Amino acid sequence: MPKVVDPGERREAVVEALFRVVERDGLEQASLRNVAAEAGLAIGSVRHYFDTHAELMVFAMKAMSERVGHRLERHADRLVNAEDRLEVAFDMLAEVLPLDDARRREVVVWLAFVHAARTRPELRSHADGVYDDLLTLATRIFEGGRRSGRLAPDVDIALEARRLCALLDGLAMEAALHPDRMDPATTVAVLRRHLTSLLVHSGP
Repeated sequence: MPKVVDPGERREAVVEALFRVVERDGLEQASLRNVAAEAGLAIGSVRHYFDTHAELMVFAMKAMSERVGHRLERHADRLVNAEDRLEVAFDMLAEVLPLDDARRREVVVWLAFVHAARTRPELRSHADGVYDDLLTLATRIFEGGRRSGRLAPDVDIALEARRLCALLDGLAMEAALHPDRMDPATTVAVLRRHLTSLLVHSGP
């Protein structure tokens, strides 16, 4: 009997191969042929699931953002009974930073996607959507801080949400491109210092 191939597993294997090629060789080398070779498949097998390179790219971008989204959702569930919501918020934001090998790989690949999206309309809408989702998350974190009385009263939530997104982008890029200068401990310290600077402080 011919081997039954699970379409979902095959697409996931192709996407993982794409991620490896992009991380190792850059996005310009992630042709359908090279991705197929990386996955150990004939190019016809890849084309069975992705008609074009653009279709593969869009699918890969969605797969990566969904992967991060699932991790964020698990942290969000912790907010229900969390005594220290700041720590949960910190853990959520840390999911988009390259603090370990897996997240560093995600950031390196995502940076390649975002750079390509600047000139490729089929990728731009999804890249913009991911930024909008991060901005929404930052806004909700600050709104929760205001409701709990932890956020300093003079904080402009809309402005600070955008500043936080810019900080996260900068930390992610610096840590991914220059891990010797922006190591995980320093990355964590910068993010924590920024968040705590916006809180109400009870001491003198």
